[in-house]
Amino acid sequence: MTLTLRSIALAAGLGTIGLPAAAQTARDMPTPYGDAVFHTQNVIQFADDVRAATDGGLDITVHSAGSLFGHAEIKDAVRRGLAPIGEVLLSRLANENPVFEVDSIPFLANSYADAGALWQASRPQIEALMVDQGLTLLYAVPWPGQSLYLTEEVTDPAELQGVTFRAYNTATERLAGLLGMVPTQVETGDIPTAFATGRVSAMMTSPSTGVSSQAWDFTNVYVDVQAWLPKNAIFVNTAAFEALPEDQRNAVLEAAAAAETRGWEMSQAETAKQMATLAENGMTVTKPSEALAAAMAKAGETMAAEWKERAGDAGATILDAYRAAR
Repeated sequence: MTLTLRSIALAAGLGTIGLPAAAQTARDMPTPYGDAVFHTQNVIQFADDVRAATDGGLDITVHSAGSLFGHAEIKDAVRRGLAPIGEVLLSRLANENPVFEVDSIPFLANSYADAGALWQASRPQIEALMVDQGLTLLYAVPWPGQSLYLTEEVTDPAELQGVTFRAYNTATERLAGLLGMVPTQVETGDIPTAFATGRVSAMMTSPSTGVSSQAWDFTNVYVDVQAWLPKNAIFVNTAAFEALPEDQRNAVLEAAAAAETRGWEMSQAETAKQMATLAENGMTVTKPSEALAAAMAKAGETMAAEWKERAGDAGATILDAYRAAR
């Protein structure tokens, strides 16, 4: 990113603070994913809805694929006023507070219904953390669930013992260990080669990533476990938001509510579409056996307890509310 672009972003973000809102119609919104991704398509529709509801008085320009700020920079850019609004994967913020990674605890919420209940239980805590940083949460939408890809079908959890498993962070390493698999660090771009050379024979990822990486070229079985459904969150700089006229603030909130409902529907449609594509390309698409599901649930309980220890009172509050809702 050039210095000129950063200067423009700074002017756009800070221009919403301390100046009459009517004089500032353009708002830049950085997002991390490309235009073909349903999250980005939903954000673009959100921006269109805001533009229509305000008769062009609030014009949000979506800068997708990290073209304005990289994924790792977006939250801080919005917090500092370099951009008034942005989108991030919530679990990327786990290094700030474990509460942000609650939707990535394996097998805590492994369906869209449970993911929705977990979101309602965790939203107040996540909103409070953002408020403390001068941010206002607008909405969140999940990715398709992370599921199990194997070279051979497994029904007995004992068959996972010693299986080499692609890991990419401490959580996936821990999950592999609890299930008796051997974690091996493999970057996304190296996945096909790692399978072809026998470095790994199992991985956990979404059906969308499975299709984009043509997983049928190196795996044979997709087990629909939906281990976790991580969410993207859209949020605004609170000072910039509160500087808007009331009718524009209301338009943003209404568009955000519609985007959350629409986004969850888009995510479920994406799951069904991409699972069908995996099957069309010769993969066996199946549900986990009762024994395998039980073993995974047990691993999830262990990891949820470990997360609760890290997250403290806030974590306990979330889990209590979630389990009561279920």
